[in-house]
Amino acid sequence: MKLTLAAVGRLRPEFRALADEYAARVSRFMDFAEVEVREVSRAPSPAAQLKEEAGRLRERLPAGSRLVVLDRAGKGLSSEALARELDRWRVAARPVSLVIGGSNGLATELVESADLSWSLGPLTLPHELARVVALEQVYRAWTILRGEPYHK
Repeated sequence: MKLTLAAVGRLRPEFRALADEYAARVSRFMDFAEVEVREVSRAPSPAAQLKEEAGRLRERLPAGSRLVVLDRAGKGLSSEALARELDRWRVAARPVSLVIGGSNGLATELVESADLSWSLGPLTLPHELARVVALEQVYRAWTILRGEPYHK
């Protein structure tokens, strides 16, 4: 399975270290890539900013991949439910793109075009922390599928 995590913005060093730790763990189970696009800072409006960021993200996603966006209003998944989703994606043998917006979220059009809109819960998280949590949950889901002791 190939998973691409595409995100708006760069991580500060403390978040980068955590993301790299989980990215290395995830890479043991699948072909994993992470791409970052610059946050748009000089757009005339927040909507224009999100639209431009969505375009940048789409340009970096593998063609034909299943689009999964992180969105506060999305579907909440337990770790076990995420493991079941990952297993379905693995069996489908289609690349998966996990997309995380910047400080203003994601463009509505991008969210609406997603195959799955995934919520990490009702809390509002900084986008940097959301990236670390998403990576940790993907790793946890794989350990569940493999029956490893990480998930207790």
